[in-house]
Amino acid sequence: MTWETYLLEHQSQHQDELLQFLSIPSISSLPAHAADVQRAAQWVADRLTSAGLEHVKVLATGGHPVVYGEWLHAPEKPTVLIYGHFDTQPVDPLELWTHPPFTPTIIEDRVYARGASDDKGNMFTPILGVEALLKTEGTLPVNVKFFLEGQEEIGSPQLPAFIAQHRDLLACDLVLSSDGGQYSEDQPSLMLSAKGLAAVQIDVRGPKGDLHSGMYGGAVPNPIHALVALLASLRSPEGKILVEGFYDSVLPLSEADRAAIAAVPFDSHEYQERIGVNALLAEPGYTSQEHLAARPTLEINGIWGGFQGEGVKTVLPAEAHAKITCRLVVDQNPATIVELIARHIEKHTPPGVQAAVHPLPGTAQPYLIPADHWGNRAAADVLEELYGKAPYHERTGGSIPVCELFLTQLGAYTVGFAFGLEDEQIHAPNEFFRLSSFRRGPVAYCKMLHRLAQR
Repeated sequence: MTWETYLLEHQSQHQDELLQFLSIPSISSLPAHAADVQRAAQWVADRLTSAGLEHVKVLATGGHPVVYGEWLHAPEKPTVLIYGHFDTQPVDPLELWTHPPFTPTIIEDRVYARGASDDKGNMFTPILGVEALLKTEGTLPVNVKFFLEGQEEIGSPQLPAFIAQHRDLLACDLVLSSDGGQYSEDQPSLMLSAKGLAAVQIDVRGPKGDLHSGMYGGAVPNPIHALVALLASLRSPEGKILVEGFYDSVLPLSEADRAAIAAVPFDSHEYQERIGVNALLAEPGYTSQEHLAARPTLEINGIWGGFQGEGVKTVLPAEAHAKITCRLVVDQNPATIVELIARHIEKHTPPGVQAAVHPLPGTAQPYLIPADHWGNRAAADVLEELYGKAPYHERTGGSIPVCELFLTQLGAYTVGFAFGLEDEQIHAPNEFFRLSSFRRGPVAYCKMLHRLAQR
């Protein structure tokens, strides 16, 4: 029996197992579901064992666990670490779900459940691919390790220390991430980069308490006016960031970079219509598409101060606040960016108020894998064989901290190799995963492991 035949003959069993997996409410952000995250970890460990992996363990991290398993009997061949996560987002607002989020429901070849696409459905596919190879060929073409975590949806807070302490256990030549997706149902893509993240809160304080706006207004500096002026000083109307030194380590886009970005279809009018705006910004010298893909950002995420209720309260507030996040590109350092913002605010704070900048948690280093990396070349070959088309080279504006973590701690680049799609409602009500993608994933992993053996 070939691995292809094995996967075909076991499709019904694998689908039933996916539904069982999806029924576990492994919400990592809610303490009430900590036992469910542990239960999901044990389910994954049991499934790795039955697939034929060895030395399978549920490992404590000081937070939610990770699951490890290995098959290391391919001397002189690369070692591939397969990454994914089995925790999920919360389900609120529950009333917007058509079916209960942890009662998986299949409709028109789609399975609806929290975690279906992000990431249980995707994460399960490499396990099935490895099982098919072991059950039919009795061996794997490369050495394989699985590293599957239960805390991705809360930022993997224990992973940096855990990976640093387990470098030998996790040592590998390449990471394949089952957390991600493709451009569309019939067009593959490879993700080359993810932006880093730096976050701050700005607190502006004026008088020692709120004041009557008639008796004090116009004479006493207003912290909200001061904050608005400070925020306006951070960026030009066109979108260029005016913080001194912000761009110092940013490399200009090469012509090849720009060509690869432009090769990905982008209809600005459709984009505007879809999100409900009538214009787009672009840093001078760059297109909006280039800015989305490969330029750093500075965005105000929230601002508050003074009276927020209905009606009018004639108050001159004592304080005002704002939260800012910056998405960063390769070679920018989050700590440096926070320091530069703090210097800018100190320099531009008007008289009569005090301003302080406080770093916020959730930083991430930017990540970039060379387009011609051997892992990318192998993935491109497999994806072109599966789809009949060469993959687009994409860059995401989001942050994927674990990729840079694997690179700095293990010296291994991460190739995204997953099959979710953008419309699958991840983090939202009625999340779903296409069962066509669930069937395609194991086939892709079998082909990918064989292709990596040719290195």
